[in-house]
Amino acid sequence: MTLKKLSSALIAALVVAHPAFADDTVHLGYSGPLSGGAAKYGKEVLEGMQMAVAEINQAGLVVAGKKVKVDIVALDDQYNPSETAINARRLVQEYRAPVVLVPHSGGCYAVQTMNAQQKLLLLAYTSVPELAARGNPLTLRIPPEFTSYTGSFVKYEIGKFGKGVALANTDTDYGKAWTAAFRPVWLAAGGTVVADNPMSYNRATDFYSGVSRVLASKPNVIFVGGPSEPTGLIIRQARELGFKGGFVVMDQAKLDEVAKVAGGYGALEGSVGVMPVSDDPSPAAKAFVARFAKTHDGRMPSQENSLNYTAVWATALAMKQAGTTTDAVAIRKAYDAALKNLTADNNPNGLTGVDARGGLTMGHAVVAVVDGGAIKPLPAAELSAAK
Repeated sequence: MTLKKLSSALIAALVVAHPAFADDTVHLGYSGPLSGGAAKYGKEVLEGMQMAVAEINQAGLVVAGKKVKVDIVALDDQYNPSETAINARRLVQEYRAPVVLVPHSGGCYAVQTMNAQQKLLLLAYTSVPELAARGNPLTLRIPPEFTSYTGSFVKYEIGKFGKGVALANTDTDYGKAWTAAFRPVWLAAGGTVVADNPMSYNRATDFYSGVSRVLASKPNVIFVGGPSEPTGLIIRQARELGFKGGFVVMDQAKLDEVAKVAGGYGALEGSVGVMPVSDDPSPAAKAFVARFAKTHDGRMPSQENSLNYTAVWATALAMKQAGTTTDAVAIRKAYDAALKNLTADNNPNGLTGVDARGGLTMGHAVVAVVDGGAIKPLPAAELSAAK
């Protein structure tokens, strides 16, 4: 037999041996804080992604007639935007990743300087509205814009505690954007800003001096938020120093995670923030919580887990519907339909689609308050009146 005939026979044998599909792997990128002060936050985002990948691979994903294995390449950027940009280029060049998920606004801005040219779809886990205003065609924002509930936060806290607020936000790009949006809403409601003292949530481990400066202004309410652990520490130290008022908690910090550090929900009495998925009464959320706890040693999930879990499931389904694992433009185009076709099990937060600005939309309110030492949904009447 000639070499040419031998090669042909070998190819034919391989086709017979694997008649259905040839395995292929698509690498989804992740660049976020896996060390440093925000490491817990970054790891929770990654956990949600990994949970989705495990389920997708177990169920089997077929794209354009080919069985596809999904893999996540996770790179640590320590919350540093310049490192995020380096990681994004590496993910494209070394792993040919068509998608990267980044969980902080500074990193998202950095990726937006190059992702359209690199044909890289950015999944932005940040609620900063300005991200969508840039008109980047390959950006999808995962959580709701924080301006969608800022009015509710302000109305609740002024009505319950009074008009003097001290700003004690994280000093990151995200914190600065949140504060710039929050301040005029508070002032328009008749409030006053009695202190402006941002802090380095991602670097400091003790906030007594900063909290003491804030309390010296005698605020009725303190505006806090960043990663959950340092947010909880600031609240705990404020209570230890005698603060009796309320807290406006930015959406990066999750009330259930904050409570673990602050000393329980009693320490958060009168706080307003985002409803934790573990307290969401919807059947889909309850089912997700049970599945997560079963595979994570009984732990309760956070929204970082649940929303990014859904984002990865939607990405896989968008690839299936677009018929490609490499064309970021086609995957982005199919994303709205993919979200709408997700099962409830894969969509615990009830995401409903993609809006005109590239943001994922949510079907139910996410605002929660701590009242009587327990977390409760903000009454619908108060939520609608504040919009």
